[in-house]
Amino acid sequence: MTKKKVGIIFGGKSAEHEVSLQSAKNVYDAIDKDKYDVLLIGIDKEGRWHLNESSSYLLNAENPKLIELNKTNKGVAVVPGEDQSQLINVTNASSIEQLDVIFPILHGPLGEDGTIQGMFKLAGLPFVGAGVLGSAVSMDKDIAKRLLKDAGLSVAESLTFKKCDHHKISYENVKNELGLPLFIKPANQGSSVGVSKVSNEEEFLTGIESAFQFDHKIIVEKSVIGREIECAVLGNDDPIASAVGEILPQGDFYSYEAKYIDEKGALLDIPATLTEVEVETVKEQAIKAFEALNCEGMARVDFFLLENGELVINEINTIPGFTKISMYPKLWDISGVSYTELIDRLIVLAIERHERDDKLQNRYF
Repeated sequence: MTKKKVGIIFGGKSAEHEVSLQSAKNVYDAIDKDKYDVLLIGIDKEGRWHLNESSSYLLNAENPKLIELNKTNKGVAVVPGEDQSQLINVTNASSIEQLDVIFPILHGPLGEDGTIQGMFKLAGLPFVGAGVLGSAVSMDKDIAKRLLKDAGLSVAESLTFKKCDHHKISYENVKNELGLPLFIKPANQGSSVGVSKVSNEEEFLTGIESAFQFDHKIIVEKSVIGREIECAVLGNDDPIASAVGEILPQGDFYSYEAKYIDEKGALLDIPATLTEVEVETVKEQAIKAFEALNCEGMARVDFFLLENGELVINEINTIPGFTKISMYPKLWDISGVSYTELIDRLIVLAIERHERDDKLQNRYF
């Protein structure tokens, strides 16, 4: 059987660069090398693309606090158009062997928000995960909340502010409307980057400033008291849901450090201690949210389970973490889908979608 050529793209310019490096390492280690030849493309923090060797693509690979991309002198460019080599080694202007599929492990802006997905579409490259629209609306917490509410799903009450209206943000008004404590979040970030939990005016003002460092739009969200429940979804037109897990944070909330650096930052209860009815409800709502935001391939849906049994959606992550302490692969593993099989299924889904879309009558002849 001829091996398929898979390009793993990782790193990126977002604040989640190091998380991406960890995820890429785990995907590369787990992918079935008997079925796939892998090309590693690392994007540095300045946005330059590097053709990497599997033996040296990361520095300090075993230390999440010090992990770095090994920059090379082999630059990569993308050439739009199908039926040709879409990637070029810019160092010597040579063609790189044509890829069958791209596996983007790029968390946050410029990797998870539809931008690079649009470039893959232009280049005619099949790629793992949500398309342009699903990626964009899922990344924007403000837009995602609106669509989820329209689909009849519960989300945390919040207010949205743009940077140009910074002077109009009133602590007293927000406190009176949403109560305390509050969460302040950049609208287009993930992994708790730039997120603050605030309980007084000083923390509020500091949190506003911090969030605006990461985005031009922020949301101020009412605190929801409930169990933190997560469910993984896999599929295109007929998605399926995994077993359900629960996050048991050991700190004030499930922070960036707890998610990706400190293995003791949170306890994971997989499967979660829930009734059969609760598990089925979580799965049903996870799939409903996945479809409401036009997701494809994969996503992790995060909920709060309130004391009264209500489920409130916290967020949807279209390129969930693939680190060794990440929920998405762990949930599928407990569901009977190994890490290696999960990667294989995602690649198959990407190729199937590309072939499906290629049949549309949307081009000139």
